[in-house]
Amino acid sequence: MKKKEENQDQGQDNPSNDDQNKDAEDNKDENNDQETQASMDADYSVDEFNLDEQLSDNESDEQSSEQIIQKKIDNINLDYKIFTTRYDEITKAESLENADEATKLRKTLDQQLVGFQDVITKLANKLQRQLLAKQNRAWEFDLEEGLLDSSKLPRIIMDPYNSLSFKKEKDLDFKDTVVTLLIDNSGSMRGRPITIAAICADILSRTLERCSVKVEILGFTTKNWKGGQSRELWNKESKPKTPGRLNDLRHIIYKGADTHWRQAKNNLGLMLKEGLLKENIDGEAISWAYNRIKKRKEERKILMVISDGAPVDDSTLSVNSGDFLEKHLKKNGQIY
Repeated sequence: MKKKEENQDQGQDNPSNDDQNKDAEDNKDENNDQETQASMDADYSVDEFNLDEQLSDNESDEQSSEQIIQKKIDNINLDYKIFTTRYDEITKAESLENADEATKLRKTLDQQLVGFQDVITKLANKLQRQLLAKQNRAWEFDLEEGLLDSSKLPRIIMDPYNSLSFKKEKDLDFKDTVVTLLIDNSGSMRGRPITIAAICADILSRTLERCSVKVEILGFTTKNWKGGQSRELWNKESKPKTPGRLNDLRHIIYKGADTHWRQAKNNLGLMLKEGLLKENIDGEAISWAYNRIKKRKEERKILMVISDGAPVDDSTLSVNSGDFLEKHLKKNGQIY
């Protein structure tokens, strides 16, 4: 009995188990509240960080894309070797032949066009309708001259002192677009293929210009067969192994984007020039055309390539792997 009473007295002096449990629960609730608040603060901070990061990403999208493309191009250039660029040339078509010969070749091209005239006219008109159909017509009203605005006639009847109102259709520019036609000028294109390519370039140029779309026409070949001066230099330097591209490039500008078709039409006939068509190194030609069109201010840029097959240059392929040029072309095609 005495021991029991002592235990009861100790129970009065010390907190009961229930009280201890209650205090523990209160502390737990308080801790939960603090954790919840901390979690909310953390979530807020993360969300705020993510939002800032997203805004930053949106602002640098274009720069990132350009850097990625440039990095891929650099990687391609590391894999692709060029023995020398000393003898390469970029030339305007009119410098390849005198004016009389250019006029003669243009007449030859026009003779080829006669047989296709009906088809050409239909295709050109169809293409023009398709392009112009995307334009929205708009009018300017309340002008002092132009077409009479019949919708405003009632107010003249009501009050003769009101002046006549005129309207005029707005001159809407077609969507800001530039098209580059890159044409294979290799020996395998000789004859009918190069004639058809020249006809296509002529038709597209005339038709697209009617729709206010600028057109650039480029060609690519080599200056010589069997490597030219590049191979001669390679021979002089004791023929180092796997020299890379081993020929002299010739890139031709038949028509600049800012040049009207009438001013450049004779140049298109020069594709039929004897002796012009030699080897074709397509990968570098696409890079050249791409870098030209990239500098244009137009919003929409289209690059079209007219070719009859894989790149071929006997001088290069004889001292490198058999797929050296084709592999470079495929990698360029994946990027551009």
